[in-house]
Amino acid sequence: MKMQGEPSLEQIDDYNNNESPEKRRTVRLLIVGILVVGAIYAMVKYSYSTPSDYIGTPENPGINTSKH
Repeated sequence: MKMQGEPSLEQIDDYNNNESPEKRRTVRLLIVGILVVGAIYAMVKYSYSTPSDYIGTPENPGINTSKH
């Protein structure tokens, strides 16, 4: 059932690969931008979240990891 005033798919400008080149470029730039931001976030998170190899505190040395 079609509603009054509701456009059909053929009447929509962006249907069936009829979108404008500007809209395609905008969508591509948005996707590339999101990927770049995600890559930067992943690099920063990886760089600054590596745990140290030391186990324990100065007061409680914990496990001795040095080989004698």
